[in-house]
Amino acid sequence: MKKALVLTNGLYQTSDAKTAHGLVRGSERFLIAGIIDNTDTANKDAGELLDGIYRNIPVFADLNNAISAIQDAEILIIGVATVGGKLPAEMLVIIKEAIKKGLSIVNGLHDYLNDHVDLVALARENNSTLTDIRKPKKREDLHFFTGNIFNIKTPIVAVIGMDCAMGKRTTARMLMQACAKENIKAEMIYTGQTGWLQGSKYGFVFDSTLNDFVSGELENAILSCNKEVEPDIIFLEGQSALRNPSGPCGLELLISGNAKNVVLLFAPKRIYFDNEPHWGKIPSVESEMAIIEQFGAKVIALAMNTEGCTNEEAFAIQASMESTLNIPVLLPIQKGVEPLVPILKSLLLKSLYRYLYFVCNCMNIIFCIPHI
Repeated sequence: MKKALVLTNGLYQTSDAKTAHGLVRGSERFLIAGIIDNTDTANKDAGELLDGIYRNIPVFADLNNAISAIQDAEILIIGVATVGGKLPAEMLVIIKEAIKKGLSIVNGLHDYLNDHVDLVALARENNSTLTDIRKPKKREDLHFFTGNIFNIKTPIVAVIGMDCAMGKRTTARMLMQACAKENIKAEMIYTGQTGWLQGSKYGFVFDSTLNDFVSGELENAILSCNKEVEPDIIFLEGQSALRNPSGPCGLELLISGNAKNVVLLFAPKRIYFDNEPHWGKIPSVESEMAIIEQFGAKVIALAMNTEGCTNEEAFAIQASMESTLNIPVLLPIQKGVEPLVPILKSLLLKSLYRYLYFVCNCMNIIFCIPHI
């Protein structure tokens, strides 16, 4: 893995830095050596600032301090996801300086570095590379939906949320890690730039894909993963929310991704979509579950984003909702996701029984499936 610095430039402690937050929590593609933010956060540990867990990733006030301390860094990753994917002007200045110092740049914004003629020339002069993760694929590289997804027997679980920046990707990764501890072979299909940055092999960048090919790219990622890795279970990383008016998303995972099980994230203290009152109020969890069920999927657990909650409030909400809805309510950051593992194991068992039933039916053998 190449050693990388992550640029947030004063945004690290905001939701705009969710790309950086994901990289601090873990990456199998890059070795994250430090965060470049500002003087308010400098000389602190990025993990402790994020969720109280020390991760030995220092925060630096500026580029010069970072390069002086991490002299063997090769990559600068743009660690923010701004509204509309626009590259902040002040970051552009830092990027130019980084290129002059020999760093290659990895960018997950819609503002493509390779469209900046001056950056391309500067990178060429300094033997640096510019990687735009979100640049759309060429037409010939895109896949159209085939329907072969319906032949897959592997359980598919969609991890979706009631709004943006809920922790969908983080929860999906935590579920994969929890499965690994139980010798369950799990994979995650990434649908955003951070999933790729963290090292996920299978997926696509949803919001950079022509609408006609979203379903096909999703299906192809799942089919490829299932064929090449043969996982026991597949998690789908959700984007935005079913009813977020700025970019409704999620039904593709249920319909085209054929996910019959859902982990739904919610934030009890968040009132409006993206915290924008004029975008409207976030509906109730119960109404979201009802919509999901209308599309043939089942919410097997909730996961709570506890922003604005004290621990006492979070635990009280957890207990109340578990009692009311009779499904697990996870607190991923505070308590992990391990309570869902028994339910995931039951999905695997059901899948096995269905497979055995199918084989026996083909061979005209009577096979009784026990009630699970």
